[in-house]
Amino acid sequence: MARRRTRAGAMAAATVWAISVFSACATAQNYPDVAGPRYHGEYAEQALVPTILVPAIKVVTLNLKYAREVAIAIQLLREVPALRDADVIALQEMDDAGASAIARALSLNYVYYPGAIHPNTKRDFGNALLARWPIEADAKLLLPHPGRFRHMQRIAVGATVRVRDVPLRCYTVHLETPGAVSGQQRREQAEAILEDAAGFDRVVVAGDFNNQNIVAAVFQEAGYQWITRGEPHTISHFRWDHVFARGLRLRDVASTGVLRENRGVSDHKPVWAELVLE
Repeated sequence: MARRRTRAGAMAAATVWAISVFSACATAQNYPDVAGPRYHGEYAEQALVPTILVPAIKVVTLNLKYAREVAIAIQLLREVPALRDADVIALQEMDDAGASAIARALSLNYVYYPGAIHPNTKRDFGNALLARWPIEADAKLLLPHPGRFRHMQRIAVGATVRVRDVPLRCYTVHLETPGAVSGQQRREQAEAILEDAAGFDRVVVAGDFNNQNIVAAVFQEAGYQWITRGEPHTISHFRWDHVFARGLRLRDVASTGVLRENRGVSDHKPVWAELVLE
């Protein structure tokens, strides 16, 4: 009996492995048009605030993993002091329903572009940018080198957020997974974002880079500060979620962090930083 159970278990494990491999290699249905699909909403209530002095700008980034735990994300962004009252929120692995729900619940403006329909969920899969300030001149940026397995189109979403009348170019980013692109291809994905941001004086790039050392080198070579350098792991044993900035700096050494207790919102942990103008 014990031997029969062992064989059955081995067969079941092989079946699960085969299903997972097939799922991982299923081809994505991409959205190659830079114009869309595009979704947006304006839910922020703008108050009359002085424009002479811009205080710290709080940036939060979170890969929400297929936009599954939207309600928990709303709780975290509303209740946790480190995340609460963010000026800019960069979200990855989103669909429009999730992005819109978070924006409505927190009274924020948002823009969302999917890069593809994910083969696992059969739902839109992309990046959203949320802000309590006006969002202007948003764009979908197609990144080079679709992954070698799913052939998924990776994107960044860029937009100018006018924080107290100061224009801030923001990007929410999700680069390809490890193994699906080479190190040089990952570098070229990061360089595509830098090229798009070259004409702006103040830039924040936040998101899931699926890497640390290569992308950090690319951004630092281009004159960006690695705002979240030295922070702890953001997923498993890896530091893949980052914030980079040019024309801004970290307010002080205590003004960035990783939320360790994320209430199961995702396999990633939220990352936050408070920036000031240089």
